[in-house]
Amino acid sequence: MNILFGLHNLRRRPVTARALTIGNFDGVHRGHQAMLALLINEARHRGLPACAVTFEPHPRDFFAARLRRPELAPARIATLRDKLAELRRCGIDECIVLPFNEALARLSAQAFIDDVLLGALGARYVLVGDDFRFGAQRQGDYTLLDAAGEARGFDVARMLSYEVHGLRVSSSAVRTALAAGDMAQAAALLGRPYAISGHVVHGRKLGRALGETHPGAGDGFRTLNLRFAHWKPAASGIFVVQVHGLDPDPAAAPLPGVANLGIRPSLDPNDVNGGRVLLETHCLHWPERVRAALARAPVPGEAYGRIIRVELLHKLHDERRYDSLEALTAGIAQDCADARAWFAAHGPSPARPS
Repeated sequence: MNILFGLHNLRRRPVTARALTIGNFDGVHRGHQAMLALLINEARHRGLPACAVTFEPHPRDFFAARLRRPELAPARIATLRDKLAELRRCGIDECIVLPFNEALARLSAQAFIDDVLLGALGARYVLVGDDFRFGAQRQGDYTLLDAAGEARGFDVARMLSYEVHGLRVSSSAVRTALAAGDMAQAAALLGRPYAISGHVVHGRKLGRALGETHPGAGDGFRTLNLRFAHWKPAASGIFVVQVHGLDPDPAAAPLPGVANLGIRPSLDPNDVNGGRVLLETHCLHWPERVRAALARAPVPGEAYGRIIRVELLHKLHDERRYDSLEALTAGIAQDCADARAWFAAHGPSPARPS
């Protein structure tokens, strides 16, 4: 999949005819997937590339910051990395990421059609959802877009809501499921287990220290840390997880684990995490070939810099604050025991193509 960031990169190239759809695609849920499949089918019939146009940051993030009302920002389901990976997996040929900024927010609906859809994107077929709005103050809608298409010679189509067991699939529904810790419902809406990916970064190394200073921790609770810029994740708490990307054999089963997603109520509020959102994952076991592969890493025995994908399968509980290292050690040990019991009862989640 070809990825372009910003209109300036488009305008440096000759205008290419495209079949496209426009949206935030947060989570790339089953409704998005159905729309993308329809877009790809139409694009193939017309001999055009299938293009998804999306925004970063989310428009509601932008307006919340402009109004200084952070509570208006949506909880984010996916990072940009994960959104792009899912769009690629759906078979999209090209993704255009438009920075949502003041200039784009002020662009009228007609100017968006003239300057963006036609002038920069060369739209020949445009597919939108039934609630699609665009332009300054959301003044543009399907009726305006359809009329412009008839006048300017491009086709416009609208896809109605997609339902699963009578429930309309939407990013809001996914956020509701994740906020409630209902990972089975989230997976049903997404069509896959909810997952987060990213580069493994350095943490405060407390998990390793527990093994050295607290005999009850055994070898310690070494963790794989993924840190995120966005402060409002759609899910938070302690989860049963499985980890992809550590085993040198891409066909190998993922590693079972337990993870904390959130800001980690900390014994030291000034630690390296700095109050930012962190996904901190402890693998329940490390196969020998994984240990051998990590032994050859730039930092021997560590996974720093690797891209891993962590699937959140089941929520154990919300984040907790512990008053001592002993209480923290006991809490983590119980979470690990509960995760092992969950895997014993349910087994691993089926693998999906990478």
